[in-house]
Amino acid sequence: MRDDDTFLRDQIRTQRFTLGIPRNFRVSPDGTRVVFLRSASATDPPQSLFQLDARSGVEHELVDGAGLTPGDDDTMPAEERARKQRSRDSSAGITTYAVDDALTVAAFAVSGALYTLDLLAGSLRRVVTGAVFDPRPNPTGTHIAYVCERRLWVHELSTGTDRLVVGEPGDDISWGVAEFVAAEEMDRGRGYWWSPDGQSLLVERTEQSAVRRWHIADPANPAAEVTTVAYPAAGTDNAHVSLALFGLDGSRVDVHSAEWEYLARVHWSTAGAPLLGVQSRDQRELRVFAVDVTDGSLTPVHTETDSDWVELVRGVPAWTSDGRLVHVDVDSGAYRLFVAGVAVSSPALQVRAVLHVGDEVLFSASESDPTQVHIYRTTGGSVERLSTEEGVHGAAGDTTTTVLSSWGLDDSGPCVTVLADGKSQVDIGSAPIRPELPLNLRLLCLGERQLRAALLLPNGHNHEDGPLPVLLDPYGGPHAQRVLRNRHAFHTPQWLADQGFAVLVVDGRGSSGRGPAWERAVAGELAEVTLADQVDALHAAAEQYPQLDLRRVAIRGWSYGGYLAALAVLRRPDVFHAAIAGAPVTDWSLYDTHYTERYLGHPETNKEVYERNSLLRDAPSLRRSLLIMHGLADDNVFVAHALRLSHELLAAGRTHTFLPLSGATHMAPQGEDVAVNLMRMQVDWLHRELEQQRRVDNEQRWARGQ
Repeated sequence: MRDDDTFLRDQIRTQRFTLGIPRNFRVSPDGTRVVFLRSASATDPPQSLFQLDARSGVEHELVDGAGLTPGDDDTMPAEERARKQRSRDSSAGITTYAVDDALTVAAFAVSGALYTLDLLAGSLRRVVTGAVFDPRPNPTGTHIAYVCERRLWVHELSTGTDRLVVGEPGDDISWGVAEFVAAEEMDRGRGYWWSPDGQSLLVERTEQSAVRRWHIADPANPAAEVTTVAYPAAGTDNAHVSLALFGLDGSRVDVHSAEWEYLARVHWSTAGAPLLGVQSRDQRELRVFAVDVTDGSLTPVHTETDSDWVELVRGVPAWTSDGRLVHVDVDSGAYRLFVAGVAVSSPALQVRAVLHVGDEVLFSASESDPTQVHIYRTTGGSVERLSTEEGVHGAAGDTTTTVLSSWGLDDSGPCVTVLADGKSQVDIGSAPIRPELPLNLRLLCLGERQLRAALLLPNGHNHEDGPLPVLLDPYGGPHAQRVLRNRHAFHTPQWLADQGFAVLVVDGRGSSGRGPAWERAVAGELAEVTLADQVDALHAAAEQYPQLDLRRVAIRGWSYGGYLAALAVLRRPDVFHAAIAGAPVTDWSLYDTHYTERYLGHPETNKEVYERNSLLRDAPSLRRSLLIMHGLADDNVFVAHALRLSHELLAAGRTHTFLPLSGATHMAPQGEDVAVNLMRMQVDWLHRELEQQRRVDNEQRWARGQ
């Protein structure tokens, strides 16, 4: 067992070893320049803006993000705080930026101040101060739109003047900002879109008067004001979302709102009218409309239906450069890419995201191995794979000039390369700290369902060293994956293994990369299906590796993983002896509409389904060790979840431990000492409770004469 905290402290200081890795790439139309963000070093949180000459490979720092960052975050707009929570973004400095089509102008906001940058001359200007959020140049680079205090403004670069485009008084209405469920669950973080000619904007109006207000207090600071948020819990009213078109000439055209519940996607390019992808409340239908910009009328373009739910795929719907519709739909048991109604990708591919649509399409997908993600492009109706090495790959740019980011299981990644027509041209510098933590890793396919799993044993462990207590460390819920051919995914599990555990990470049914039938197996049965897969994988792994001690089995997790951990000791105490449930969803009626109703339906018509998947009614059955942890400032999975479970356990006379995390949100607790000690405390608790449970079980067996 390793007592050195170096790994934990390095992990926190480097934001999980991601600092020093380039990200957020933009490519010039001629492919000669790439703009991106990267921290100055592997331990500096502020992100700076860089530009690469793709011909020579020379990099140049355009803006030092550290020089723009104040000493605290007091001036950060509320919308930016919310965006960082929704995207789980802990970066500082220039966290996001936007550019014009020609890559000549960039705009970004730091602590509420708007900056513009001439990317050719390198001149930086601070043009607006205040609560600026999400600034975006128009495609022609003449104006910058931005949100300030729930209103949309436009800054004209040539004159330096700002004018209000649209806004309304009151806290219930905002313009140009994505509502909560769009940002949290639909992967839509934007609330306005420039026209291709840069002369008008399509703007979201969000009215939240019907959305229930929930309140977050800070018990550690009783004098602090309570934070009130509009939170659409399952079965309650969503925000009302509508759209309007605004011209720089002062014109306005309201978009005719069809009967949609969710505005999931918006696309506007030179190839056609604006496209809207809208979902019904039950998410079993996705309709695509084209918007007539002259009168706001909608024309149906495409419809997808599914008996469970229609999956939202990033990057579609969209037009190709010559006006053909691109979408992803279920066909032949796979998520397939369609162009003009024709399936382009084969059923052997599970398309994950569309990354760029122009003359051709750039997209990501998995083949037979869901632990790998590769990058593909269409070429005249056929498909070509651009990534060649095993691992997990991401991409930006287009099909001609592609920035390929590649992660593998070796310790050399990530590798970031600019491809010219699919061929490696230059590399972009990537210099994260690599932890001195060898991986003792086995990637497995377990049981009859071939569950993808990772088993990590302590470094230096031999069979002669005796059996190991087992720690399951899953997310385990829909869509997310933990088992990937990416070394970064296993740093923390390996550290836990080196504390004296056999750590097992399992992706069960519902996880991405294995097709629609695999994902929809959890419909209505989150608890039963996801727990069964963890149990089956554990038993299958123990058959292959007898050093796994099934008399000492623990499970830990956060968010859905926290739900799964608590579920494990409540419903399968014959298998699990201790659990750490971090920020668990305990009562699905308290979680948001879009996520919860996708899997469990509406609570008014599916009351029994909600009860069956809730943890609360299982509280009297607890007879194993349970530690519940929850951030008091969590605005995604509210602390009410943990408090309600703790109350039911107490009412049933069931001993448990509850650890409130003061000031913590749904992301990891902030502060190096707190984070390190929290991990250490969990390890100590697990060893203590597993040993205690083993003694109790041995005494019971002895009493039964076994």
